[in-house]
Amino acid sequence: MNNVTDRLIRGSIWLSLSRAIVNGLSALSTFVLAWYLGPADFGLVAIATTLQLILSSVTELSLNQALIRHEAPTEEHFSAVWTLSAARSLVLALLFAAAAYPVADFYGDPRLTNVMFALSLSLFLSGLANPRRIMLQRDLIFWQDFVLNVSQKLAGFIVTVAVAALYQSYWALVLGLLAYQLTNLVVSYTVLPFWPRITFRHARELFSFSVWLTAGQIVGTLNWRIEYLLIGKWMGSTQLGHYTVGNTLAMLPTREATAPLNQTIYPGFSKVRNDPVRLVAAYQRAQALLAAVALPAGIGMAVVADPMMRLAMGEKWVPAIFIVQALSAVFGIQTLGSLVQPLGMAKGQTKLLFIRDAQMLVLRVPIIVAGLVYFGLPGVIYARILSGLISTVVNMLLVKRLIGLPFFQQLAANFRALASVAVMAAGVWGVSHLLSAPTDKLALASHLAILVVAGAVLYIGSSFVLWLAMKKPNGPETEVQRIVVKTLSKAKLIAVPKSA
Repeated sequence: MNNVTDRLIRGSIWLSLSRAIVNGLSALSTFVLAWYLGPADFGLVAIATTLQLILSSVTELSLNQALIRHEAPTEEHFSAVWTLSAARSLVLALLFAAAAYPVADFYGDPRLTNVMFALSLSLFLSGLANPRRIMLQRDLIFWQDFVLNVSQKLAGFIVTVAVAALYQSYWALVLGLLAYQLTNLVVSYTVLPFWPRITFRHARELFSFSVWLTAGQIVGTLNWRIEYLLIGKWMGSTQLGHYTVGNTLAMLPTREATAPLNQTIYPGFSKVRNDPVRLVAAYQRAQALLAAVALPAGIGMAVVADPMMRLAMGEKWVPAIFIVQALSAVFGIQTLGSLVQPLGMAKGQTKLLFIRDAQMLVLRVPIIVAGLVYFGLPGVIYARILSGLISTVVNMLLVKRLIGLPFFQQLAANFRALASVAVMAAGVWGVSHLLSAPTDKLALASHLAILVVAGAVLYIGSSFVLWLAMKKPNGPETEVQRIVVKTLSKAKLIAVPKSA
């Protein structure tokens, strides 16, 4: 195994601890808020945060990615990034605050005014964070990143839950975001001391790499967030609340299960970008590992969504169950081509990534609008299923263009994960129909636990059987076996003291 791949795997394992904590807090926060708040509260804040995200993306400079790819960034490069980010965030905060009254009038909800005023402060704080943080990813250093991720998520969780429990108000969502940004600001400078200076030197150098990433970010955000504004306007905040929470829960297992690997991919690919053979090998191994984790996470969420949401969130969120079932499955499948983004960035092909994003925008938005107009919220979900599958194919074809890896060879590398997840889904579906319908919370919890255990056993068991049947080819199973052997060897050394 080459050194870079080793570091990617080790980094992914280390970051798993961070993501496990963040994942747990995210899920717990969503479930707690769902008890204290209603769908309309989530819908109200979703309108403001979507506008905030679109405004941020339209003006995104993508300077952090330029720092990762730079051969030897200096203190002046970091100061230039901080200066540009701070200036941008100040302008955005003022624009966002100025738009508060017109937006509230457009949606007919005066509460949006104060929400947008508060989020304008969040916009400003986001631009003041320490730019040196991105170097942790470049250099594959993880403990400091662990501290940053966990501390800011924990602060946001505490504030959000406390405000929701005390006041049962949508302000819990807003104040949680502010606490998240403020903690990020403070901890980033505590863990990585840095005193920025105002300078615009190297700005052109940084922009030369980031210009297409910025354009792609604009198109990508419009592509994946525009339906929030459409649903909020045409169907109201309650329907938007169901969609927002459903989409968040659907994304959670796939995103959090793959985040440790995703965070190391771009720096790792960048280190071998000039060696085609090593780059192809690193891509195949990383993609196979990603699929082995993401597919059972996404499909697994889909098959247990009904009892899970009834147990954790109550009957008022039943309309969101179908959203979680459909989208979580699509998110899992989409990871088959999702590594094209860091791959294209590592090879400097950011223009190709932008063209892909623009093509998907032109394709996806009309499908979403048609689904919404003719079939309402279910139509949006079906449209997202269709566009998600198309996006997966497009990404895999782009991988072929970037590194010459054929489409069906990419599928073949994920065969065991695809077959095992199919066995898992069929098995869990069968078990759920064999069990009697739960009549109370205890029975519902038992029902859910049985499905989760059955799914885990079926997926792991079928993966192992297929791996043995295929004569133990290199893949995720090999990595797991190697880690287990190393762990057991270390445990034996600790348990058996050296002879004198």
